[in-house]
Amino acid sequence: MGVNRELSIKGIVQGVGFRPFIYTLALEHELHGYVLNNCNGVYVEVEGRPLDIDNFTQKIKTKLPILARIDSLKIKNGTFKEYKDFKILQSNHSDTKRAIVSPDIAICDKCLNEMNSKENRRYKYPLINCTECGPRYTIINTLPYDRKNTSMYKFIMCKNCQAEYDNPLDRRYHAQPISCYDCGPSIRLYDNKETLLCEKNEAIEEISRFLKQGKIVAIKGIGGFHIVCDATNDEAVKDLRMRKKRSKKPFAVMFSDLNSVKEHTICNEKERELINSKERPIVIVEKNSSTSLSNEIAPDIKRLGVMIAYTPLHHLLFEHINFPIVATSANRSNEPIYRTFEQIRDNLGSVVDAILDFDREIINAVDDSVVQVVEGEMQTLRLGRGYAPLSIPLQNSNSQKILAVGAQQKSAIALSNSDAAILSPHIGDLESIESFEYFERTIETFKHFYDFESEKIICDKHPDYMSSKWAKSKNVIHSEVQHHYAHILACMMEHDLKEKVLAFSFDGTGYGEDKMNGEAKEGALGYKSLWGSEIMICDRNTTKRVGHMMPLPLLGSSLSIKEPRRMALSMLFECYGSDIEDKLNLELFSDFSSNEIKTLHKVWEKRLNSPLTSSMGRLFDIVASLTGLLQITDYEGQSGLLLESLCFDEKALPFNYAISNGLIDIKPMIKEIITLSLNATKQDIPDRFINTLVAIISDFSDLYPNLPVLFSGGVFQNRTLFQRVLKQLKKRSRVCYMQEKSPINDGGIALGQLCYALYN
Repeated sequence: MGVNRELSIKGIVQGVGFRPFIYTLALEHELHGYVLNNCNGVYVEVEGRPLDIDNFTQKIKTKLPILARIDSLKIKNGTFKEYKDFKILQSNHSDTKRAIVSPDIAICDKCLNEMNSKENRRYKYPLINCTECGPRYTIINTLPYDRKNTSMYKFIMCKNCQAEYDNPLDRRYHAQPISCYDCGPSIRLYDNKETLLCEKNEAIEEISRFLKQGKIVAIKGIGGFHIVCDATNDEAVKDLRMRKKRSKKPFAVMFSDLNSVKEHTICNEKERELINSKERPIVIVEKNSSTSLSNEIAPDIKRLGVMIAYTPLHHLLFEHINFPIVATSANRSNEPIYRTFEQIRDNLGSVVDAILDFDREIINAVDDSVVQVVEGEMQTLRLGRGYAPLSIPLQNSNSQKILAVGAQQKSAIALSNSDAAILSPHIGDLESIESFEYFERTIETFKHFYDFESEKIICDKHPDYMSSKWAKSKNVIHSEVQHHYAHILACMMEHDLKEKVLAFSFDGTGYGEDKMNGEAKEGALGYKSLWGSEIMICDRNTTKRVGHMMPLPLLGSSLSIKEPRRMALSMLFECYGSDIEDKLNLELFSDFSSNEIKTLHKVWEKRLNSPLTSSMGRLFDIVASLTGLLQITDYEGQSGLLLESLCFDEKALPFNYAISNGLIDIKPMIKEIITLSLNATKQDIPDRFINTLVAIISDFSDLYPNLPVLFSGGVFQNRTLFQRVLKQLKKRSRVCYMQEKSPINDGGIALGQLCYALYN
């Protein structure tokens, strides 16, 4: 006796070979019915013997296609209809759009083998792909994920591609970017003045010659262009720094394969696994001291961002060169990655010597993901290609349409889509017109994906953030979430934490609420203070600030963020008063005239344009400045990387400090650091400083022994600090949480804002 079952499946189930997987399973179990994509995910109706249907359903859960993820599978009894076979039907567009957009995935081994087989019709084809790899998010206009809704709509399939596309048993069944030499996009190489140099695979050979000559080129990838040069050529990398006006910030390096990475770096098993994963992120690893890579790639630091070739075009390029390449995002400082030839030509024509392009449009730009490994777990630093958009299943369906617009730096947006919280890829810092336009474009993209019109907008409390101004300009209900609480909520959202936690939210800056244990504390001369060393007891609904570092004036406000020497002066005035030049003989003073120091003391004394900050990021700047490592920053987080590179002694004694009523007094530590600096014994300072922070965190953790401990904020990107903290707390058998999938820095703020809106 046959029965009918209806299956509704949600998750990452479109564009990943899920329907042919269902089709094959149905044939295997002799079931009849059909499968189709709809705007919720995938719908299946099957008829057959109950045991066969049960086995079929079990295999759906356990033998998924490599790129698929099931968030929910609902089964109900249907009316028996006596289907005669099993079919894959056309997509159903009638329902609200709830399906999850799949991230872009690196070329799979099957396609790579075909590309290297002379007998295959796609031999050396630079845009080969299938349902197990290739572009997804970057080519989608709207859902469902059908070819007509992608940038491939204009490429009419040839007879052979059409046959593969139509065959449910073929690996390319409904692979929307499917193409070949006869019907696909074309590769072209131009000089920086738009003169066509050559086409097809000859263009790849020619650009390899440019690289061998030490030239700088732009190469189109999945989500945008890279600027590329020979990573072993000092002059080429120096030239790139000069042309791009990027004096010190590290570049990422692309290698041909994992073996090549091993020659130049020191990687553990988890790092190798991530480097070689289907997502192919940039992974931050330790440099090998014997590497032949240019020292100009990551000056003065011992870590390196590495990735391996992830598109067929990259693999073909490495057939012609025998060296790794710098592969940095093609953009101007603080702007989004460029996705069009015209953007490269108009904005980077003076930077690159040639441009390798193809005419498959990138609809949605996406940068490379950046991750690192901390105590055996992945930590996301930038959410991009391979992982974004990030979807986190909601335990209970939510009908509210909420948009969270994130922070100012490392901007990203998040929205609720009934069954999932969705976090966008990295957008960038909203400090330019181009970045803000991309922010608005990303919002429109996600609204278009999901027919989404926000009923509520959530933003940061900082009134000057462009994202907050945008939220307040809309005729929609809006609310605000304190910056550091949003950091914590992002982690709680990712791990579905409902209980109270002891949370450490350490970063560079964030608009404060000027409260400590419920008592109002006014900022200087009416300023709101800027937080950044927050210790809180939180759940999804409430937060209480139980600790923070002593606040200091930011001399000249944002100038102090760019100039660590100003923060160091502020600290010295706090410790020693006005006549610091007479009392101390520090290298720092050579960066100022005596009149400048006197003027800045008046600024400090009267709090002129100098809001108070308790930022942990600024404390790193102070220590880097006092030890002579850094007086003016070239990039965000530089002081932390420089200090980390000098750490070698995990057992170094911490400096002295004091904690009173939750207020952390670091003046004793600063005085010890100055004594060491004056005695020319600086080598111990980085380790002792890091271990002081570990000790402070441990002290607060001991005050709340029954609470799980949570970490968020950009300071915890410092791997040495975070590893030492986790080791200490694990010795105490404490349960610890950190973000893994969502960025631990401001790139995760939107997710935390969304969490607050969903549960309050």
